[in-house]
Amino acid sequence: APSGEKLLDALAELSQRKGRLLRHTEKNWASITFAGTRHRIDMVFEGAEGIEAGECFIAFLPEHEFGIPGQLVADAAVIEVDHRLDPPCLRVRCDLLLLEEG
Repeated sequence: APSGEKLLDALAELSQRKGRLLRHTEKNWASITFAGTRHRIDMVFEGAEGIEAGECFIAFLPEHEFGIPGQLVADAAVIEVDHRLDPPCLRVRCDLLLLEEG
């Protein structure tokens, strides 16, 4: 499977499968020494249980050790959070940079 699919699967795991994917965009990225892809992901967590999972997701994402074969997650950041009360939902936007290993 492409790295994007593996990344989405890893994020679903991290969100305890309580986050719903709204949008995923992927762009090629390169520096002098590395090649990879930059991913922007929008997720929504609904209901009290979902929001709790979403808050954990936000807390754990930056330090999470991703085990994606052949890919190194060089950067993972939550860049936007929108918390609504009625109905309760938490929208999270994150940016991740994956580098090809080897």
